[in-house]
Amino acid sequence: MSRIGKLPVNLPAGVTIKVEPGNVVKVKGPLGELTQKVDPDITVAIEGSVVTVSRPTDQPRHRSLHGLYRALINNMVVGVSTGYTTKQELVGVGFRAEVKGQIIELSLGYSHDIHFLLPDEIKATAEVAKKGANPVLTMKSYDKQLLGMVAAKIRSLRKPEPYKGKGIKFVGEQLRRKAGKSASAK
Repeated sequence: MSRIGKLPVNLPAGVTIKVEPGNVVKVKGPLGELTQKVDPDITVAIEGSVVTVSRPTDQPRHRSLHGLYRALINNMVVGVSTGYTTKQELVGVGFRAEVKGQIIELSLGYSHDIHFLLPDEIKATAEVAKKGANPVLTMKSYDKQLLGMVAAKIRSLRKPEPYKGKGIKFVGEQLRRKAGKSASAK
């Protein structure tokens, strides 16, 4: 049995879940509503405030899908009840972020500013950096997949480089640093 797949998903107060025809799971909560199509071989059972995911056989395909769909359903339940947050730090001289509605205006050392349009499900705030500190971009959403994709796209606009660490990095992310030219000359 899959260690993740066999764990039940507990529904917090205010969260409802339905399995619709075509094996589509719909989760509704105080922050929003999410849907996920589940493979026809995987069965999703709802008993009171507990959701269980089961598989028909121990084939490798079924075993991998079992844990996957349990994790996706759990992420949906947590998202519509408490939500997800990601923080990104802009490391570099003159790097800044400004949020205007659903548009993030990023100044990342290029000859032009970058305007990034956020999906409606994501809310962003930019903390103005105090002297000596880096600006931090905070994004919140109830959809974990979408939030991760947007955060990765923003990070890809200026990935941290290994020598000085300049770029956009997640808060708390450990970067692999390299020594410069002088270290290899000796």
